[in-house]
Amino acid sequence: MKGKTIMEVTTFNIKYDASPTTFAVLDAKVESDFTSKQKGFITRQSGVDDKGDYVVVVYWKSVADADASMSKFMGNTSVADYTQMIDAPTMKMSRYAIDKPFNAENSRFVEIMSFDVKEGIDVAQFQSINQRVETDFTGQQKGFLQRLIGVNEAGEQVVAVYWENKALSDASLQPFMEAPISKDFMSRMDQNSIDMGRYKFLNMDSPNKEKVVALLNSFNTGDQTPISYINPEKYIQHNLDVGDGLAGFGAVMKNAPEGGFKANVVRVFQDGDYVFTHTEYDFFGPKAAFDVFRFEDGKIVEHWDNLAAVTPPNPSGRTQFDGTTNITDREKTNANKKVVWQFVDEVLLNGKMDNLTTLVNPTKYLQHNSAVADGLDGLGAALKYFAENDMVMVYDKVHKVLAEGNFVLTMSEGKFGKAPGNHVAYYDLFRLENGQIVEHWDVIQPIPPKSEWKNDNGKF
Repeated sequence: MKGKTIMEVTTFNIKYDASPTTFAVLDAKVESDFTSKQKGFITRQSGVDDKGDYVVVVYWKSVADADASMSKFMGNTSVADYTQMIDAPTMKMSRYAIDKPFNAENSRFVEIMSFDVKEGIDVAQFQSINQRVETDFTGQQKGFLQRLIGVNEAGEQVVAVYWENKALSDASLQPFMEAPISKDFMSRMDQNSIDMGRYKFLNMDSPNKEKVVALLNSFNTGDQTPISYINPEKYIQHNLDVGDGLAGFGAVMKNAPEGGFKANVVRVFQDGDYVFTHTEYDFFGPKAAFDVFRFEDGKIVEHWDNLAAVTPPNPSGRTQFDGTTNITDREKTNANKKVVWQFVDEVLLNGKMDNLTTLVNPTKYLQHNSAVADGLDGLGAALKYFAENDMVMVYDKVHKVLAEGNFVLTMSEGKFGKAPGNHVAYYDLFRLENGQIVEHWDVIQPIPPKSEWKNDNGKF
Protein backbone atom coordinates (compact mmCIF):
# COMPACT_ATOMS: atom_id res chain seq x y z
CA MET A 1 0.00 0.00 0.00
CA LYS A 2 3.08 2.21 0.03
CA GLY A 3 2.90 5.21 -2.28
CA LYS A 4 -0.81 4.79 -2.99
CA THR A 5 -3.77 6.95 -2.02
CA ILE A 6 -5.60 5.25 0.85
CA MET A 7 -9.38 4.87 0.96
CA GLU A 8 -10.57 4.22 4.53
CA VAL A 9 -14.09 2.75 4.65
CA THR A 10 -15.94 2.56 7.98
CA THR A 11 -19.45 1.11 8.20
CA PHE A 12 -21.73 1.15 11.25
CA ASN A 13 -25.20 1.71 12.63
CA ILE A 14 -26.23 4.50 14.97
CA LYS A 15 -27.98 3.65 18.23
CA TYR A 16 -31.73 3.01 18.07
CA ASP A 17 -32.57 6.17 20.04
CA ALA A 18 -30.19 8.46 18.12
CA SER A 19 -31.62 11.14 15.85
CA PRO A 20 -30.38 10.76 12.24
CA THR A 21 -30.70 14.51 11.75
CA THR A 22 -28.63 15.37 14.82
CA PHE A 23 -26.09 12.72 13.84
CA ALA A 24 -25.71 14.34 10.40
CA VAL A 25 -25.04 17.73 12.02
CA LEU A 26 -22.43 16.26 14.37
CA ASP A 27 -20.88 14.35 11.47
CA ALA A 28 -20.37 17.59 9.56
CA LYS A 29 -18.82 19.14 12.66
CA VAL A 30 -16.40 16.21 13.05
CA GLU A 31 -15.25 16.74 9.47
CA SER A 32 -14.85 20.52 9.75
CA ASP A 33 -13.36 20.64 13.24
CA PHE A 34 -11.25 17.48 13.34
CA THR A 35 -10.73 15.18 10.34
CA SER A 36 -10.10 17.84 7.71
CA LYS A 37 -7.35 19.35 9.88
CA GLN A 38 -5.29 16.17 10.10
CA LYS A 39 -2.01 15.65 8.23
CA GLY A 40 -2.48 13.82 4.94
CA PHE A 41 -6.25 14.38 4.74
CA ILE A 42 -7.63 14.54 1.19
CA THR A 43 -11.44 14.35 1.40
CA ARG A 44 -14.25 12.72 3.37
CA GLN A 45 -17.82 11.57 2.64
CA SER A 46 -20.51 10.19 4.93
CA GLY A 47 -23.60 8.37 3.72
CA VAL A 48 -26.59 6.28 4.72
CA ASP A 49 -28.46 3.57 2.84
CA ASP A 50 -32.16 2.76 2.67
CA LYS A 51 -31.88 0.45 5.70
CA GLY A 52 -30.26 3.10 7.88
CA ASP A 53 -26.73 1.64 7.67
CA TYR A 54 -23.98 4.28 7.59
CA VAL A 55 -20.62 4.63 5.87
CA VAL A 56 -17.77 7.11 6.29
CA VAL A 57 -15.16 7.17 3.52
CA VAL A 58 -11.96 9.13 4.10
CA TYR A 59 -9.13 9.50 1.60
CA TRP A 60 -5.58 9.85 2.96
CA LYS A 61 -2.18 10.39 1.41
CA SER A 62 -0.72 7.42 3.32
CA VAL A 63 -1.48 4.69 5.84
CA ALA A 64 0.72 6.51 8.36
CA ASP A 65 -1.50 9.60 8.05
CA ALA A 66 -4.64 7.49 8.54
CA ASP A 67 -3.13 5.78 11.59
CA ALA A 68 -2.09 9.07 13.16
CA SER A 69 -5.57 10.54 12.69
CA MET A 70 -7.27 7.48 14.17
CA SER A 71 -5.01 7.59 17.22
CA LYS A 72 -5.92 11.24 17.86
CA PHE A 73 -9.61 10.66 17.10
CA MET A 74 -10.08 7.97 19.75
CA GLY A 75 -8.89 10.29 22.53
CA ASN A 76 -10.38 13.57 21.33
CA THR A 77 -13.13 14.92 23.60
CA SER A 78 -14.54 17.18 20.86
CA VAL A 79 -15.92 14.13 19.00
CA ALA A 80 -17.41 12.43 22.08
CA ASP A 81 -21.05 13.37 21.31
CA TYR A 82 -20.63 11.95 17.82
CA THR A 83 -19.02 8.67 18.83
CA GLN A 84 -21.59 8.08 21.58
CA MET A 85 -24.34 7.98 18.95
CA ILE A 86 -22.61 5.09 17.11
CA ASP A 87 -23.50 1.48 17.94
CA ALA A 88 -19.88 0.40 18.50
CA PRO A 89 -20.32 -3.40 18.00
CA THR A 90 -21.55 -2.75 14.42
CA MET A 91 -18.43 -0.85 13.34
CA LYS A 92 -16.18 -2.29 10.66
CA MET A 93 -13.21 -0.50 9.10
CA SER A 94 -11.04 -1.39 6.11
CA ARG A 95 -8.31 0.49 4.24
CA TYR A 96 -7.57 0.05 0.57
CA ALA A 97 -4.81 1.29 -1.73
CA ILE A 98 -6.68 2.69 -4.73
CA ASP A 99 -5.76 3.10 -8.37
CA LYS A 100 -6.32 6.84 -8.92
CA PRO A 101 -7.06 10.09 -7.02
CA PHE A 102 -10.64 10.89 -6.02
CA ASN A 103 -12.26 13.55 -8.24
CA ALA A 104 -16.04 13.10 -7.86
CA GLU A 105 -16.67 16.13 -5.65
CA ASN A 106 -20.18 16.67 -7.04
CA SER A 107 -21.39 13.16 -6.24
CA ARG A 108 -24.43 12.65 -4.03
CA PHE A 109 -24.43 8.85 -4.11
CA VAL A 110 -21.87 6.04 -3.96
CA GLU A 111 -21.90 2.26 -4.41
CA ILE A 112 -19.17 0.41 -2.47
CA MET A 113 -18.59 -3.30 -3.03
CA SER A 114 -15.88 -5.33 -1.29
CA PHE A 115 -15.12 -8.95 -2.17
CA ASP A 116 -12.47 -11.64 -2.57
CA VAL A 117 -11.41 -13.05 -5.90
CA LYS A 118 -12.14 -16.76 -6.34
CA GLU A 119 -9.28 -19.08 -5.47
CA GLY A 120 -7.27 -19.95 -8.56
CA ILE A 121 -8.28 -16.88 -10.56
CA ASP A 122 -5.42 -15.00 -12.20
CA VAL A 123 -5.44 -11.65 -10.36
CA ALA A 124 -3.78 -9.70 -13.18
CA GLN A 125 -6.37 -10.98 -15.65
CA PHE A 126 -9.14 -10.16 -13.19
CA GLN A 127 -7.93 -6.58 -12.80
CA SER A 128 -7.90 -6.17 -16.58
CA ILE A 129 -11.58 -7.22 -16.67
CA ASN A 130 -12.24 -4.97 -13.68
CA GLN A 131 -10.93 -1.99 -15.64
CA ARG A 132 -13.02 -2.94 -18.67
CA VAL A 133 -16.21 -2.77 -16.61
CA GLU A 134 -15.78 1.00 -16.58
CA THR A 135 -14.80 1.42 -20.22
CA ASP A 136 -17.36 -1.05 -21.61
CA PHE A 137 -20.32 -0.28 -19.35
CA THR A 138 -20.30 1.89 -16.20
CA GLY A 139 -18.48 4.85 -17.68
CA GLN A 140 -21.11 5.08 -20.43
CA GLN A 141 -24.07 5.41 -18.04
CA LYS A 142 -25.91 8.67 -17.40
CA GLY A 143 -24.92 10.22 -14.07
CA PHE A 144 -21.64 8.30 -13.74
CA LEU A 145 -18.82 10.36 -12.21
CA GLN A 146 -15.97 8.07 -11.16
CA ARG A 147 -15.10 4.42 -10.49
CA LEU A 148 -12.26 3.60 -8.09
CA ILE A 149 -10.79 0.15 -7.50
CA GLY A 150 -8.45 -0.94 -4.74
CA VAL A 151 -7.10 -3.73 -2.59
CA ASN A 152 -6.13 -4.07 1.07
CA GLU A 153 -3.20 -5.90 2.65
CA ALA A 154 -5.28 -9.07 3.03
CA GLY A 155 -6.03 -9.12 -0.70
CA GLU A 156 -9.67 -8.05 -0.34
CA GLN A 157 -10.83 -6.03 -3.35
CA VAL A 158 -13.01 -2.92 -3.36
CA VAL A 159 -14.90 -1.02 -6.06
CA ALA A 160 -16.41 2.40 -5.32
CA VAL A 161 -18.65 3.94 -7.98
CA TYR A 162 -19.69 7.58 -7.61
CA TRP A 163 -22.92 8.91 -9.19
CA GLU A 164 -24.65 12.25 -9.50
CA ASN A 165 -27.61 10.87 -7.52
CA LYS A 166 -29.35 7.68 -6.42
CA ALA A 167 -31.96 7.69 -9.20
CA LEU A 168 -29.31 7.51 -11.92
CA SER A 169 -27.48 4.77 -10.05
CA ASP A 170 -30.74 2.83 -9.69
CA ALA A 171 -31.36 3.11 -13.43
CA SER A 172 -28.04 1.42 -14.19
CA LEU A 173 -28.46 -1.59 -11.89
CA GLN A 174 -30.49 -3.94 -14.06
CA PRO A 175 -28.57 -3.15 -17.27
CA PHE A 176 -25.35 -3.78 -15.33
CA MET A 177 -26.49 -7.26 -14.26
CA GLU A 178 -27.33 -8.08 -17.88
CA ALA A 179 -24.12 -6.77 -19.49
CA PRO A 180 -21.69 -9.51 -20.66
CA ILE A 181 -18.65 -7.75 -19.15
CA SER A 182 -20.43 -7.50 -15.79
CA LYS A 183 -21.33 -11.19 -15.81
CA ASP A 184 -17.69 -12.08 -16.54
CA PHE A 185 -16.53 -9.72 -13.77
CA MET A 186 -18.97 -11.06 -11.16
CA SER A 187 -18.30 -14.72 -12.05
CA ARG A 188 -14.68 -14.36 -10.89
CA MET A 189 -15.68 -13.24 -7.38
CA ASP A 190 -16.13 -15.42 -4.31
CA GLN A 191 -19.89 -14.87 -4.04
CA ASN A 192 -19.95 -15.52 -0.28
CA SER A 193 -17.49 -12.69 0.32
CA ILE A 194 -19.41 -9.93 -1.47
CA ASP A 195 -20.49 -6.99 0.70
CA MET A 196 -22.42 -4.32 -1.21
CA GLY A 197 -23.58 -0.93 0.10
CA ARG A 198 -25.37 1.88 -1.72
CA TYR A 199 -25.25 5.18 0.17
CA LYS A 200 -26.78 8.62 -0.19
CA PHE A 201 -24.40 11.26 1.15
CA LEU A 202 -25.20 13.20 4.30
CA ASN A 203 -24.91 16.98 4.56
CA MET A 204 -25.58 17.51 0.85
CA ASP A 205 -28.74 19.46 1.57
CA SER A 206 -28.97 23.23 1.57
CA PRO A 207 -27.11 25.28 4.20
CA ASN A 208 -30.47 26.56 5.51
CA LYS A 209 -31.40 23.09 6.77
CA GLU A 210 -28.09 22.79 8.53
CA LYS A 211 -28.54 26.23 10.12
CA VAL A 212 -31.95 25.29 11.53
CA VAL A 213 -30.72 21.99 12.95
CA ALA A 214 -27.67 23.72 14.44
CA LEU A 215 -29.92 26.37 16.03
CA LEU A 216 -32.19 23.76 17.63
CA ASN A 217 -29.24 21.59 18.63
CA SER A 218 -27.72 24.59 20.42
CA PHE A 219 -30.33 24.00 23.12
CA ASN A 220 -28.36 20.86 23.95
CA THR A 221 -24.84 22.19 23.52
CA GLY A 222 -25.11 25.81 24.68
CA ASP A 223 -23.25 26.87 21.51
CA GLN A 224 -24.02 30.55 20.85
CA THR A 225 -22.84 30.55 17.22
CA PRO A 226 -26.20 29.49 15.67
CA ILE A 227 -27.90 32.58 17.13
CA SER A 228 -26.10 34.47 14.36
CA TYR A 229 -28.30 32.65 11.82
CA ILE A 230 -31.25 34.80 12.98
CA ASN A 231 -31.59 38.23 11.41
CA PRO A 232 -31.22 40.59 14.40
CA GLU A 233 -33.13 43.36 12.59
CA LYS A 234 -36.08 41.22 11.49
CA TYR A 235 -37.29 38.14 13.33
CA ILE A 236 -41.09 37.77 13.15
CA GLN A 237 -42.35 35.45 15.87
CA HIS A 238 -45.63 33.53 15.57
CA ASN A 239 -45.34 31.57 18.81
CA LEU A 240 -47.88 33.62 20.74
CA ASP A 241 -46.22 32.86 24.08
CA VAL A 242 -42.97 34.49 22.98
CA GLY A 243 -42.18 38.16 22.38
CA ASP A 244 -41.24 39.38 18.92
CA GLY A 245 -37.69 39.61 17.62
CA LEU A 246 -34.43 38.38 19.06
CA ALA A 247 -35.33 39.99 22.38
CA GLY A 248 -38.31 37.64 22.73
CA PHE A 249 -36.15 34.62 21.88
CA GLY A 250 -33.55 35.73 24.41
CA ALA A 251 -36.15 36.20 27.14
CA VAL A 252 -37.31 32.59 26.74
CA MET A 253 -33.74 31.31 26.96
CA LYS A 254 -33.09 33.36 30.11
CA ASN A 255 -36.13 31.77 31.78
CA ALA A 256 -35.08 28.22 30.97
CA PRO A 257 -35.38 25.76 33.87
CA GLU A 258 -32.31 24.30 35.57
CA GLY A 259 -30.53 22.14 33.01
CA GLY A 260 -31.91 24.21 30.12
CA PHE A 261 -34.03 23.10 27.19
CA LYS A 262 -33.35 20.03 25.04
CA ALA A 263 -34.17 19.42 21.38
CA ASN A 264 -33.98 16.26 19.27
CA VAL A 265 -34.64 17.00 15.59
CA VAL A 266 -36.28 13.87 14.20
CA ARG A 267 -37.04 15.13 10.67
CA VAL A 268 -36.03 18.22 8.70
CA PHE A 269 -37.32 19.41 5.31
CA GLN A 270 -37.03 22.39 2.98
CA ASP A 271 -39.52 24.00 0.63
CA GLY A 272 -37.99 27.03 -1.05
CA ASP A 273 -37.27 29.68 1.59
CA TYR A 274 -38.96 27.56 4.29
CA VAL A 275 -37.30 24.94 6.48
CA PHE A 276 -39.59 22.85 8.68
CA THR A 277 -38.74 20.33 11.37
CA HIS A 278 -40.40 17.61 13.42
CA THR A 279 -38.81 17.90 16.83
CA GLU A 280 -38.91 16.24 20.24
CA TYR A 281 -38.38 18.88 22.93
CA ASP A 282 -37.87 19.06 26.63
CA PHE A 283 -39.38 22.55 26.81
CA PHE A 284 -41.09 23.06 30.17
CA GLY A 285 -41.78 19.33 29.97
CA PRO A 286 -41.62 16.78 27.10
CA LYS A 287 -43.18 18.20 23.93
CA ALA A 288 -43.87 17.08 20.37
CA ALA A 289 -43.49 19.96 17.94
CA PHE A 290 -43.32 21.20 14.40
CA ASP A 291 -41.22 24.31 13.69
CA VAL A 292 -41.26 26.35 10.49
CA PHE A 293 -38.55 28.89 9.67
CA ARG A 294 -38.48 31.34 6.77
CA PHE A 295 -35.17 32.58 5.35
CA GLU A 296 -34.16 35.73 3.53
CA ASP A 297 -30.60 36.12 2.25
CA GLY A 298 -29.39 33.19 4.35
CA LYS A 299 -30.87 34.51 7.62
CA ILE A 300 -33.92 33.34 9.58
CA VAL A 301 -36.53 36.10 9.52
CA GLU A 302 -39.74 34.36 10.61
CA HIS A 303 -40.81 31.45 12.81
CA TRP A 304 -43.99 29.46 13.39
CA ASP A 305 -44.51 26.40 15.60
CA ASN A 306 -47.04 24.06 17.17
CA LEU A 307 -46.33 22.20 20.41
CA ALA A 308 -48.18 19.62 22.49
CA ALA A 309 -47.33 17.37 25.41
CA VAL A 310 -45.74 14.02 24.63
CA THR A 311 -48.26 11.21 25.13
CA PRO A 312 -48.04 7.42 25.46
CA PRO A 313 -48.10 5.28 22.28
CA ASN A 314 -51.40 5.18 20.42
CA PRO A 315 -53.68 2.10 20.09
CA SER A 316 -51.39 0.77 17.33
CA GLY A 317 -48.29 1.23 19.48
CA ARG A 318 -46.94 4.17 17.48
CA THR A 319 -45.44 7.27 19.07
CA GLN A 320 -45.56 10.90 17.99
CA PHE A 321 -42.03 10.59 16.56
CA ASP A 322 -41.28 7.11 15.21
CA GLY A 323 -41.75 5.99 11.61
CA THR A 324 -40.04 6.76 8.32
CA THR A 325 -37.51 9.60 8.13
CA ASN A 326 -35.98 9.06 4.68
CA ILE A 327 -36.85 11.75 2.09
CA THR A 328 -37.51 10.35 -1.39
CA ASP A 329 -39.32 11.38 -4.59
CA ARG A 330 -38.19 15.01 -4.57
CA GLU A 331 -39.26 15.22 -8.19
CA LYS A 332 -42.83 14.47 -7.02
CA THR A 333 -42.96 17.28 -4.46
CA ASN A 334 -45.59 19.36 -6.26
CA ALA A 335 -47.71 16.33 -7.15
CA ASN A 336 -47.68 15.19 -3.51
CA LYS A 337 -48.66 18.68 -2.39
CA LYS A 338 -51.71 18.50 -4.66
CA VAL A 339 -52.79 15.14 -3.21
CA VAL A 340 -52.57 16.42 0.36
CA TRP A 341 -54.30 19.69 -0.53
CA GLN A 342 -57.15 17.70 -2.09
CA PHE A 343 -57.39 15.47 1.02
CA VAL A 344 -57.51 18.43 3.41
CA ASP A 345 -59.94 20.38 1.22
CA GLU A 346 -62.36 17.56 0.44
CA VAL A 347 -62.16 15.36 3.53
CA LEU A 348 -61.09 17.57 6.44
CA LEU A 349 -62.65 20.91 5.44
CA ASN A 350 -65.77 19.71 3.64
CA GLY A 351 -66.35 16.18 4.93
CA LYS A 352 -66.51 14.59 1.48
CA MET A 353 -65.50 10.92 1.56
CA ASP A 354 -65.96 10.05 -2.14
CA ASN A 355 -62.23 10.03 -2.94
CA LEU A 356 -60.95 8.92 0.48
CA THR A 357 -59.60 5.54 -0.67
CA THR A 358 -57.98 7.18 -3.69
CA LEU A 359 -56.16 9.81 -1.62
CA VAL A 360 -55.33 7.55 1.35
CA ASN A 361 -53.91 4.06 0.84
CA PRO A 362 -56.71 1.81 2.15
CA THR A 363 -54.38 -1.08 3.06
CA LYS A 364 -51.43 0.92 4.44
CA TYR A 365 -52.16 3.98 6.54
CA LEU A 366 -49.83 4.32 9.53
CA GLN A 367 -51.15 6.64 12.21
CA HIS A 368 -49.13 8.52 14.83
CA ASN A 369 -51.96 10.57 16.32
CA SER A 370 -51.96 9.75 20.02
CA ALA A 371 -55.56 8.55 20.13
CA VAL A 372 -56.10 6.97 16.71
CA ALA A 373 -55.22 3.50 15.45
CA ASP A 374 -53.74 2.57 12.09
CA GLY A 375 -55.79 2.28 8.93
CA LEU A 376 -59.01 3.79 7.69
CA ASP A 377 -60.82 1.70 10.29
CA GLY A 378 -58.90 3.53 13.02
CA LEU A 379 -59.82 6.89 11.49
CA GLY A 380 -63.46 5.85 11.22
CA ALA A 381 -63.56 4.69 14.83
CA ALA A 382 -62.16 8.03 15.98
CA LEU A 383 -64.73 10.01 13.99
CA LYS A 384 -67.52 7.81 15.38
CA TYR A 385 -66.27 8.44 18.95
CA PHE A 386 -66.32 12.19 18.36
CA ALA A 387 -69.87 12.07 17.01
CA GLU A 388 -71.16 9.95 19.91
CA ASN A 389 -69.53 12.16 22.55
CA ASP A 390 -70.57 15.58 21.24
CA MET A 391 -66.98 16.44 20.23
CA VAL A 392 -65.80 18.32 17.16
CA MET A 393 -62.76 18.23 14.92
CA VAL A 394 -63.34 21.01 12.41
CA TYR A 395 -60.88 22.40 9.87
CA ASP A 396 -61.88 25.94 8.88
CA LYS A 397 -58.87 27.16 6.87
CA VAL A 398 -55.56 25.91 5.51
CA HIS A 399 -52.86 28.57 5.86
CA LYS A 400 -49.78 26.84 4.43
CA VAL A 401 -48.84 23.65 2.59
CA LEU A 402 -45.09 22.91 2.60
CA ALA A 403 -43.39 19.84 1.17
CA GLU A 404 -40.18 18.11 0.26
CA GLY A 405 -40.47 14.93 -1.76
CA ASN A 406 -42.66 12.35 -0.05
CA PHE A 407 -43.40 14.52 3.04
CA VAL A 408 -46.05 17.27 3.13
CA LEU A 409 -46.86 19.56 6.09
CA THR A 410 -50.14 21.47 6.37
CA MET A 411 -50.76 24.34 8.80
CA SER A 412 -54.48 24.79 9.43
CA GLU A 413 -56.93 26.55 11.72
CA GLY A 414 -60.11 25.13 13.22
CA LYS A 415 -61.93 23.88 16.29
CA PHE A 416 -61.29 20.83 18.43
CA GLY A 417 -62.74 19.26 21.57
CA LYS A 418 -66.11 19.33 23.31
CA ALA A 419 -68.67 21.20 21.19
CA PRO A 420 -68.51 23.97 20.11
CA GLY A 421 -64.75 23.25 20.30
CA ASN A 422 -61.65 25.23 21.20
CA HIS A 423 -59.92 27.47 18.68
CA VAL A 424 -56.85 25.46 17.60
CA ALA A 425 -53.99 25.24 15.16
CA TYR A 426 -53.57 21.92 13.33
CA TYR A 427 -50.14 20.95 12.04
CA ASP A 428 -50.35 17.70 10.03
CA LEU A 429 -47.39 15.90 8.46
CA PHE A 430 -48.19 13.34 5.76
CA ARG A 431 -45.94 10.83 4.02
CA LEU A 432 -46.91 9.61 0.56
CA GLU A 433 -46.08 6.64 -1.63
CA ASN A 434 -47.14 6.36 -5.25
CA GLY A 435 -49.51 9.33 -4.99
CA GLN A 436 -51.31 8.16 -1.84
CA ILE A 437 -51.06 9.12 1.83
CA VAL A 438 -49.55 6.24 3.83
CA GLU A 439 -48.44 7.83 7.12
CA HIS A 440 -49.55 10.72 9.35
CA TRP A 441 -48.22 12.67 12.34
CA ASP A 442 -49.86 15.71 13.92
CA VAL A 443 -49.71 18.32 16.67
CA ILE A 444 -52.85 20.19 17.80
CA GLN A 445 -52.39 23.30 19.93
CA PRO A 446 -55.01 25.68 21.37
CA ILE A 447 -54.77 29.30 20.18
CA PRO A 448 -55.01 31.61 23.19
CA PRO A 449 -57.28 34.68 23.22
CA LYS A 450 -55.66 37.77 21.76
CA SER A 451 -55.46 39.41 25.19
CA GLU A 452 -52.82 36.81 26.14
CA TRP A 453 -50.62 37.15 23.06
CA LYS A 454 -47.03 38.31 23.62
CA ASN A 455 -46.68 39.49 20.01
CA ASP A 456 -49.10 40.89 17.43
CA ASN A 457 -48.11 38.65 14.51
CA GLY A 458 -50.85 36.04 14.85
CA LYS A 459 -50.54 32.27 14.89
CA PHE A 460 -50.31 31.95 11.11
